[in-house]
Amino acid sequence: MSVLVYTESENGAFKKTAYEVSSYAKGIADMLGTDVAAISFHAADAGDLGTYGVKTLHNVKDAKLDKFNAGAYADAIAQAAKAVDAKVIVISSSADSKYLGSLLSVHLDAGYVSNVVALPSSADPFTVKRSVFTNKAFSNTQISTDRKLIGLSKNAYGLKENPTDCSVVDFAPSLNDDDFKVEVKSVDKATDKVTIADAEIVVSAGRGMKGPENWGMIEELAGVLGAATACSKPVSDMGWRPHGEHVGQTGKPVASSLYIAIGISGAIQHLAGINSSKVKVVINTDAEAPFFKAADYGVVGDAFEVVPVLIEKLKAFKAANA
Repeated sequence: MSVLVYTESENGAFKKTAYEVSSYAKGIADMLGTDVAAISFHAADAGDLGTYGVKTLHNVKDAKLDKFNAGAYADAIAQAAKAVDAKVIVISSSADSKYLGSLLSVHLDAGYVSNVVALPSSADPFTVKRSVFTNKAFSNTQISTDRKLIGLSKNAYGLKENPTDCSVVDFAPSLNDDDFKVEVKSVDKATDKVTIADAEIVVSAGRGMKGPENWGMIEELAGVLGAATACSKPVSDMGWRPHGEHVGQTGKPVASSLYIAIGISGAIQHLAGINSSKVKVVINTDAEAPFFKAADYGVVGDAFEVVPVLIEKLKAFKAANA
């Protein structure tokens, strides 16, 4: 019996979420007195997974699974779970994993709990803590099914090293036409920017920027920090920025380590979507802006004066520590 974790990768390299879910799975495995098995698709190197407690990686190399397909991936993961007799399966809270979570739950007849933020408080009954009401409260949820599926919230558990010798085995799931009812024709991604989903730091701006022509300094700040750029809903609605950059309850959720909001007042829908971020910094001319109540750090000032100075200070710091 093992705890199975789905470790996401891209172009053969594991994403940070793969290491976080592995760390979390190792915590559960230690509680249950078992080990961690992982499944991935087209992973190039398993070495790093061993750092976070994975004992065996089941690597799928089927060319039909080059592109993410929720139906086929769910079927393959379910087969791996049965092969290692996994009673607990851990996935992340990425867009892809949320998509396949319900399908995987059906395949395994498993109780599925998403937005989990901590290790189980009890193994019998199996009880996990999850965030609810757009991260305004927590719920202790019992999973009573034989197999249990957990969706771990991003940045909720962190990376914890548990060095283990990790072996790699080729895993060839049996797939059929029903797994490919939805066909993925192509996947287009910007290759020169950090994506919001993967970003540790997000620099976001709103109507306080006064127009799309002023976004250069937002992109420059993001470049200095190695961050993703984002925006508020009104900005994307006005066409100043792409809708793919809209974050908030009605846009993309953000759970970054650092979220910098520039010229954003902080409507409740926006705050609900970024509330899981660890540290929130606000720059706004309005000292009464709602965002300041949610911020860890705030600067009351004109973004057109504050941001250029911040950029120069960061550049100087990086140069001094190069």
